[in-house]
Amino acid sequence: MTAFSFDIAATDGAARTGALRTTRGDIRTPAFMPVGTAGTVKALYMDQVREAGADIILGNTYHLMLRPGAERVKKLGGLHAFSRWSGPMLTDSGGFQVWSLAGLRKMTEEGVQFASHIDGSRHMLSPERSIEIQADLLGADISMQLDECTPFPCEKEAARASMELSLRWGKRSKEAFGERETQNLFGIVQGSVYPDLRRESAERLIETGFDGYAVGGLAVGEGFEMMCSVLESVVPHLPADRPRYLMGVGKPIDLVEAVARGIDMFDCVMPTRSGRHGQAWSDYGPVNLKAARFAEDAAPLDASLDCPASRDYSRAYIHHLVRAGEYLAAMLLSWHNIAYYQSLMARMRAAIADGRFEDFRREFNARWDSGAFE
Repeated sequence: MTAFSFDIAATDGAARTGALRTTRGDIRTPAFMPVGTAGTVKALYMDQVREAGADIILGNTYHLMLRPGAERVKKLGGLHAFSRWSGPMLTDSGGFQVWSLAGLRKMTEEGVQFASHIDGSRHMLSPERSIEIQADLLGADISMQLDECTPFPCEKEAARASMELSLRWGKRSKEAFGERETQNLFGIVQGSVYPDLRRESAERLIETGFDGYAVGGLAVGEGFEMMCSVLESVVPHLPADRPRYLMGVGKPIDLVEAVARGIDMFDCVMPTRSGRHGQAWSDYGPVNLKAARFAEDAAPLDASLDCPASRDYSRAYIHHLVRAGEYLAAMLLSWHNIAYYQSLMARMRAAIADGRFEDFRREFNARWDSGAFE
């Protein structure tokens, strides 16, 4: 039994729109989750994130367990109260961050032993500990099973071994999570770029039984075409009545093409990371505000968005802030990027509901390919 209902309001091809109804509010799908790594969406107030249109944000198990400490967050009321985010929240398992530590970690059947990147202290992240941190201490509405993010490229034998480990950890995560009235647990499909492994992973996760299903191990170097191919091979094998979450993706074109293949949820650091580096996102791709062509451009960044950063500040002013290294540059561009991503999701939801998603997709791809931001 899930602690939320997932209602699909309309479909258009494989694309679908609806809502996850949780005890902390509805999540309109397709949904993009801003990443609140350390209990904050970088450079933004939570009020700005809400007003930009986000229904749900993501918290990071690895970073929060190290600083300020998951037990401390619990003592201070849980991550919702601590961060002043009252809506739904999903936490990642910590597996990807630990996987990326390379020389600082050791993978075993029990879990992952690793050294903190902050002070070198030693830690063990097991499936059971990951669930304890996410569900019991941070208080996530949606927790993720602990998994191993299979590296790319990867030989098939190694990909199978990694997938098998994630499946075993998935069962242990489910056992540790148990049955809860207001919280949910998602499983994670692995299998690298091998369709038969992806299908097998999906089928065996369904046997274990999760409230939703994520596709992991993508956006790790396989490229856009391969990512799309993997989604085509795995999404049809995921339950139609459960949410489907593509982890760590991505660029606007990635979101449009993944929605076209049946994905409901996304997260990525790209909007705020780009904002901190002078880059805005648009239907035409990334826009480098450092470029000299914006030095005397009095037009707003994007007047079509109901966001002060996009609507009320000139490109010339933001260009000046970026070139001068002012903090406000990162704040305005991150705000714009989060608003743009939420607008993109809203436009896709409307297109699916109106039965015109393929027209939207075709027009979006034409703008993206042109790169003609003006």
